Amino acid sequence: MNMPLLRVDNLHKQYGNVEILKGISFDLMRRETVAIIGPSGSGKSTCLRCINYLELPSIGHIYLEQEIIGEKKLRDGSLRRMNDTELAPQRQEIAMVFQLFYLWPHLTVRDNVAIGPMKVRGLSREQAYELADAMLDKVQMRHKADAYPDRLSGGQQQRVAIARALAQQPKVILFDEPTSALDPELVGEVLNVIKTLAQEDRSMILVTHEIRFAREVADRVIFMDGGKIIEQGTPQQVIDHPQHERTRCFLGQLESGYDLQGATV
Repeated sequence: MNMPLLRVDNLHKQYGNVEILKGISFDLMRRETVAIIGPSGSGKSTCLRCINYLELPSIGHIYLEQEIIGEKKLRDGSLRRMNDTELAPQRQEIAMVFQLFYLWPHLTVRDNVAIGPMKVRGLSREQAYELADAMLDKVQMRHKADAYPDRLSGGQQQRVAIARALAQQPKVILFDEPTSALDPELVGEVLNVIKTLAQEDRSMILVTHEIRFAREVADRVIFMDGGKIIEQGTPQQVIDHPQHERTRCFLGQLESGYDLQGATV
């Protein structure tokens, strides 16, 4: 049976009296790329942060290979939240690439990529460096392995951040607006890396405002607004032939040049 790799089930997230996510449910199949699009404030980034438990869901559950994430079943059948130590092995399976790069400024590019495998997976320095160099090759940054982050362009730093995520050897990679902090001329180099990963049949969820790119690389597109999934389907269904008026309005504003990028929630 073709079971989902990742399942998001009735996900709610509330901050005080403000409800950001209002019952999000969707699946990610193996070797599938899902793009999430929508206006600023629709809950796209919050959804990703809940998937790998950077944010605690208020209601709902996340499953990876049918194993519940972030919660431990007790003998009486009830669930309790995992602590950070218990959660660490699960987080290792779900890598995240952020809008900002969050590279360690005092470490070289190679050390930024290798430190995770050494600290979390217990690899030796030699093993971690070998893995780091292989991942840097994949994002075409091996030639900068000995450089420090402040000597890199924004696009180069984001490619190193992607190499760091790949070095986790995760089952799922989450991309949260990976080009939003880049100058326009640097966007292409990052999108090309993500496109290559999609062609390698990696399992990925991509929050993006790059609609043309979503159409090109995604197997499925989800349009979110107001903390809800408004519609989902193939890129041709959602982007080229949207059924919901809110989706048509959003895409029409993008086509007319209206700025919907902004800060994500």
